[in-house]
Amino acid sequence: MTRWLVTGAGGQLGSDLVDLLQRSGAEVVGLARAELDITDADAVLAACERFHPDVVINAAAYTAVDAAESDPATAFAVNAEGAGHVAAATAKLGARLVHVSTDYVFAGDATSPYDEEAPVAPRSVYGRSKAAGERAVLEAHPGAYVVRTAWVYGAVGQNFVKTMARLEREKETVTVVDDQRGSPTWSRDLADALITLARSDAPPGVYHCTNAGETTWFGFARAIFEELGADPTRVRPTTTAAFPRPAPRPAYSVLGHRRWQQAGLPAMRPWRDALRAAFAFCGPALRGDPTGA
Repeated sequence: MTRWLVTGAGGQLGSDLVDLLQRSGAEVVGLARAELDITDADAVLAACERFHPDVVINAAAYTAVDAAESDPATAFAVNAEGAGHVAAATAKLGARLVHVSTDYVFAGDATSPYDEEAPVAPRSVYGRSKAAGERAVLEAHPGAYVVRTAWVYGAVGQNFVKTMARLEREKETVTVVDDQRGSPTWSRDLADALITLARSDAPPGVYHCTNAGETTWFGFARAIFEELGADPTRVRPTTTAAFPRPAPRPAYSVLGHRRWQQAGLPAMRPWRDALRAAFAFCGPALRGDPTGA
């Protein structure tokens, strides 16, 4: 039986990875941040040697985009050096590696979906740290999969869907930016796709994986209101300039799936269908219901 190790198992994506693998009957060990600090190279190697996984999925990351602007050392320690530690340990054991990256490695100024081979040009500390992590992973483990995704939401942790659900309860109207485009991606769909990739004979390298289609944060917010049973016209459009943030946001985050398709991997469902399925599966958690999913 294939043995799996998931880092960052306490997070949004990691928790779904562990749950799906357990449901499939796989032998899986999930290590949350408190159980494995990937910035500690010795600890990473020791964990890999202790569990001897056949496949490692690195879902551990520093994702506080704005905080990274004033704390680049921590962002790079986790997203760049930590990713390299996981890749080196995995390579030493001869295990397969799937490393999760982000649309933030791009400048966000494109007008058509980013190809996997498009040049990276990150504009934020977070993006630069993740780009450095991609390089570190592929240098330490040339056989690894690096999978970029975007606009992820799920049952665990904080995300845009939960924020919109809270604001729907608290405010009569909500203003959301309408000049940033991307592909909302349900963490459970992403987790399932990453597991499928790891089990495939797809060639190593960089892949993009998001739910299909695209929208703006404004369009996404209106869809969330619809799932909440609220009037979507309560969501009003605004601009990025009206809401300045410490870290610049990509205006265009849509990722192309050329290599995913060429590898014969199953296409991800449209983002709107995924959002509906997410509310059906874990609606209470997405709504912020303290009783759980």
